[in-house]
Amino acid sequence: MAAQDRTATDHPADGTGQDGQPDRDGQPDQPGRDGQDGSADAPGLSRRQLLGGTAGVASLAVFAYGMSRAALARRPADPAPAAAAQPGAGGHAAHRPGQPAGAVQPVALARPPGDPAPSATELTPFQDPLRIPPTLPLRERDGVWHGTVRMRTSWTRLHAQLPHTRVWAYEGHYPGPTIEVRRGQRLRVTWTNELTGEYPLPVVELPFAVGSQPYQWDRPGREGGTPRADVAALPPWVAVHLHGALTGGGQDGWPENAVLPGDSQLSEYANDQAAATLWYHDHAMHITHLNVLTGLTAGMYLIRDDEERALRLPSGRYEIPLILSDHNLDTDERGRLTGGLLYKTIVTQPQGVRLVRPFTGPYSVVNGVIWPYLDVEPRWYRFRLLNAANMRPYSLRFEDEHGERVPAGTVHQIGADAGLLPAPTAVDADLVVLPAERVDLLVDFRALAGRRVRITNRYATPPVPHVMEFRVGDGRVRDEFRLPPVVSGSFTRVTDQDLAGRPERLVMVTPVSPPDAQLWEMERTDPPTGPLPIDGIVQIQEDDGSVSTYRRIATLPSEPVNYYVERDSWERWSFLSLEPAAGAFPHPMHLHATSFQVLAREAWDVRGFQYFRLADGVSFGGGTVTPIKRVGVRQVGPGERGWKDVTSLSPGEKVTVAARFTGVSGRYVYHCHNYEHEDMAMMRPFVVMPSAVLAMDPHRGHDGTGGAH
Repeated sequence: MAAQDRTATDHPADGTGQDGQPDRDGQPDQPGRDGQDGSADAPGLSRRQLLGGTAGVASLAVFAYGMSRAALARRPADPAPAAAAQPGAGGHAAHRPGQPAGAVQPVALARPPGDPAPSATELTPFQDPLRIPPTLPLRERDGVWHGTVRMRTSWTRLHAQLPHTRVWAYEGHYPGPTIEVRRGQRLRVTWTNELTGEYPLPVVELPFAVGSQPYQWDRPGREGGTPRADVAALPPWVAVHLHGALTGGGQDGWPENAVLPGDSQLSEYANDQAAATLWYHDHAMHITHLNVLTGLTAGMYLIRDDEERALRLPSGRYEIPLILSDHNLDTDERGRLTGGLLYKTIVTQPQGVRLVRPFTGPYSVVNGVIWPYLDVEPRWYRFRLLNAANMRPYSLRFEDEHGERVPAGTVHQIGADAGLLPAPTAVDADLVVLPAERVDLLVDFRALAGRRVRITNRYATPPVPHVMEFRVGDGRVRDEFRLPPVVSGSFTRVTDQDLAGRPERLVMVTPVSPPDAQLWEMERTDPPTGPLPIDGIVQIQEDDGSVSTYRRIATLPSEPVNYYVERDSWERWSFLSLEPAAGAFPHPMHLHATSFQVLAREAWDVRGFQYFRLADGVSFGGGTVTPIKRVGVRQVGPGERGWKDVTSLSPGEKVTVAARFTGVSGRYVYHCHNYEHEDMAMMRPFVVMPSAVLAMDPHRGHDGTGGAH
């Protein structure tokens, strides 16, 4: 990784202090332009679109949310949204000598209609250099490596035009330091909670304002909302999960095993897995969606092995992490950005049920910087890209300063979540990356010497499409790297024979409204004798026309474990979305303690599923009125044909994966990696045990399912 000579005891990359007030230089200059007036009428929105994250875009963009991942990536180029305002009174966006054509203007996000306070919220894109996280120093003792990561209160600067921002951060750095290990290098990490001070994230919830543009969550400031007192009173209660690690259940960062200040979480990682891009983040029960936005967002954890080393990939300063997320920012009484973090969302009450929209923010952040730039040489680079956002998917496009796509063959993907792909795959369409997914990219800047290359987000037209900019030098460089035809020669595709006789798990994901979405663990049962619908009963029309009946056996995290997995075994897991064919972000489904391969994607007609009032007249049940059925097969994209630990589940889709549970043992969870969904109970436990131990359980079969597949 770049900047390997730095240690985690350095000050943050922006030069701010770590456990106290920053060395302030006064209020930064901020242009005084008001931006858009927000008076445009909003398009009609269903509750699913509102709560599933699709609001705030035109009707065609809303439809895109219901498209498959592959179809979305194949969308033709669309006009860039008119997000950038004209230069402010300060004139700092005027064309300057040496500035390329297509230079961006400062971005002003609108204040709500009728707000009497003038807005001064313009930020200039691509003004700040990309921050490179330091590498954590490790030490060896008795054949085991050791490292300490302190979670500390710190100050950072998200943008040069902003005041400093108080954060909770790993080693005081936002993002956290990178941890690098070799395969088989056993590492013990002490995650120490040294956090101090008040909770650094005010949370405001607003009623949805029909007709406002941009929508409330796409604007900075509280807009009259009162911060939630229960959130302000939260203590620094944190748990650290190493995402993608094949480790024991006691080391996995169980959500309820969080620690308070003065205590530490001790975790040992065997690292006996192939080279991969892992990452660590907070996983505290009920409050993960908040903790990660305080600055405990992410840090990279890279495992290297001999197969990767033999490829002679770009390394050192030519291998760079890109940790993407989004934020919102607070404003003062005059509408000026304060630099403070803000969690703002909207609340609706369809049919008397209180529902809160998951968080998205208007400011894209890369490595803790809003819309940064990176100076690069005209040569090959390796980028380890992670979507660490709460809910926002990214559809990333590489384009030049004129908004044209870079030449075909400029970008290649060589790895996914849990390891290298069998072969490189060209990324010539938009690259869709859901929360928690990682993409290992090679980018060839040789044909772009002297140019600007920008990454923009085209996923259903966000409020501001900017992500970051590369400034390609025009000097002569020596680069001997050549793209290899094979990346992972050891990769083997899983076949049906590998899964013969193995357990099959079926998890259904219910729609997002009117009650919150849930995970339903299902088992086959006898057909019902009474009329439909029945709460928890789902019927499926098979391909031969017959009808199978399934019943819900668990849904909440607190319900008993149903899935007992044999250690060192394969299983087939299927996730079936009962969400209608449009109107919600995909669910990023994540299984702890395993790497898996995506076997199949299918389109399903799920219109037969309905919510209905139960006998108490208050609660909702769900079930099928008519059977749901498979209606088509979707492509498994080339970028997901390697090892994964997160898979995208679109509305009306069934995804089947082959999961192996090698080298792990204990209690784990699987969940939706939309953090708000996870904290609202879209998470279930499972247990991995040696086969001999499973055989001793008198109440379950050898496969851990009690005979129910």
